[in-house]
Amino acid sequence: MSLSYESSGVRYDQLDAFKRACQRAARTTAGLLADHGYREPAETRGESAYLIEAADHYLAHVEEGLGTKNLVADAYYAATGRCFYREIAIDTVATIVNDLITCGALPISVAMHAAVGDSGWFSDEKRMAALVDGWAEGCRQAGAVWGGGETPTLRGIVQPETIVLAGSAIGRIAPKSLRITGDVRDGDAIIFLASSGVQTNGLTLCRKIADSLPQGYTTPIGDGRDYGTALLAPSVIYVAFVRECQRRGLKLNYVAHVTGHGWRKLMRLEEPFVYEITAPRPCGALFEFLMKAGPIERREAYATYNMGIGFAAYVSPDRADAVLAAAKDAGYDAWLAGRVRKQGGRKAVEVPSFGLTFEGDTLQLR
Repeated sequence: MSLSYESSGVRYDQLDAFKRACQRAARTTAGLLADHGYREPAETRGESAYLIEAADHYLAHVEEGLGTKNLVADAYYAATGRCFYREIAIDTVATIVNDLITCGALPISVAMHAAVGDSGWFSDEKRMAALVDGWAEGCRQAGAVWGGGETPTLRGIVQPETIVLAGSAIGRIAPKSLRITGDVRDGDAIIFLASSGVQTNGLTLCRKIADSLPQGYTTPIGDGRDYGTALLAPSVIYVAFVRECQRRGLKLNYVAHVTGHGWRKLMRLEEPFVYEITAPRPCGALFEFLMKAGPIERREAYATYNMGIGFAAYVSPDRADAVLAAAKDAGYDAWLAGRVRKQGGRKAVEVPSFGLTFEGDTLQLR
């Protein structure tokens, strides 16, 4: 029997219903911004970052969590003695700032939230030092100051041997013309930026698969790495891509941070378009291993995991080469992957070479 993300205990339909309820209630508080000299711009609710608007700039705010990837690091540390908490910290910063930049905001300050069930978690000096070092490195990669944080001990809520990692960031868009608004047009080019692997989504299912492997996280995946090492590769931080495009005056019509919901995230924009992926790359050894070991059907894999892409940008066709050059000069593996089509009121992601189609009703974020 093939596995699904839902079978691992994660139900996006339930999570997304709660998120939509929060958005409805949150809108009722927007008028309070006026007391601070700000307002809520149109179309910010339901996007990856929340914007507040002033006369000459926007501020952006994001709150995000790592999820359960640190449990993979814990299990691998126990089995091999190799500590990956530096990478785990970079992952956490990445999941925060990669959401922040989707509106065009560059990160200014990142804060850490590290909740434990027992303060003894911090007594492992090797692990603690790796976490601290990695968080600072993630901030450097994002071009943001580490602005502080919170380290609550939540006995009875968090297990004594674990840590819950999350955080927040603030950013700024100035001038306001740099805001990424969703100005997508029929015929726009779709540019993919490669991921380092699963990054931070779908780890609950990855952990379930590890439980079924005789060698667990030390199982070879066929490319010289074992399962644990491949899963724990640190996430790519895409801030430098957006910054370089801004520096070169290259307008990004829309961007998507490809995390939860897999390739369905490519149609996050509210307006209906068909996103046709005509040049997908092979997904790589880790994802092939996941599909075989699960087993996970291809459709389920592309609906759950990033499958080798961490970020997508939609740009006018005449800017595609320049945006690709900016991405590569900033150090990213990027390629022209497809195009946007206007097809009446239809919203979908299509990958013809894989025989995959995700219709709009498979992603309900607003």
